[in-house]
Amino acid sequence: MKDTILITGAGTGLGLEMSLYLAEQGFNVYATIPFADQQEHVETQAAQRNVSLRILPLDVTDAASIATAVSTILAESGGIFGAVNNAGISLRGYFEDCEDQEIRRVYDINVFGAMAVTRAVLPHMRAARRGRLLYITSIGGRIASMARTAYCSSKFALEGFAESLYQEVTPLGIHVSAIAPAIVKNERWTVNRGLAKGASNPDSPYHAWFQREEKLADELVESSPTTNVDVAHTVHEALTASKPRLHYIVGRRASMAVRLRELMPGESFERIFLGRAIKRVVESN
Repeated sequence: MKDTILITGAGTGLGLEMSLYLAEQGFNVYATIPFADQQEHVETQAAQRNVSLRILPLDVTDAASIATAVSTILAESGGIFGAVNNAGISLRGYFEDCEDQEIRRVYDINVFGAMAVTRAVLPHMRAARRGRLLYITSIGGRIASMARTAYCSSKFALEGFAESLYQEVTPLGIHVSAIAPAIVKNERWTVNRGLAKGASNPDSPYHAWFQREEKLADELVESSPTTNVDVAHTVHEALTASKPRLHYIVGRRASMAVRLRELMPGESFERIFLGRAIKRVVESN
């Protein structure tokens, strides 16, 4: 029988490509979406790729929605081999320009949402003595950047959650992987950019810096060689490897930055790498 995979946040971007690619590889894919109006787009993309997948509603902030989706999958397929926790949102803006409710929304989806889905599927994986729990984090969860305090801190939290959970469930035959992509040019940088309300306020003391930071970010997005497909390939590897890694980094630039941090003394990395990032924004104004 085909292994069943649940993917959250499958309506656009990384989640959609993962769903299509894994279906092409023969998995029984349940592409879950938070908004009903995303279904037609997913169906169209699946038809174009000539693959079959099941689309279900799933809002990671709604316990009833999670329970219904998981129950449906179990009833239809008999089990869940892999859960790819991809659902996430961004919030761009300096910390003082971000409202508490905006920050809490980021954590509700990026961290507590992933925990809630994990809590729903883990008992079934434990009973089966097999399973894969994947968490799509970010290079921003390994090296933080300015004007993304909420997002980066949520991804750092998700990395920590995955590392701790790994130690708890490995003896049960369940593998955990945290997958950190580099910058990928997709909807995250357009319709899903996630600007804080206060970030566009010209009276903010950070307004000029933020505008410069956004311009620099867009330049990185345009020049990034990492794609949705690259991330999907890594997800496939984590699902199929006999001994999957706990940490994956997707993208040469991201790998080089993390490696640099590992090799350099902390003070040197902060002064050279982080200090250069600050200067590029502050000294241009």
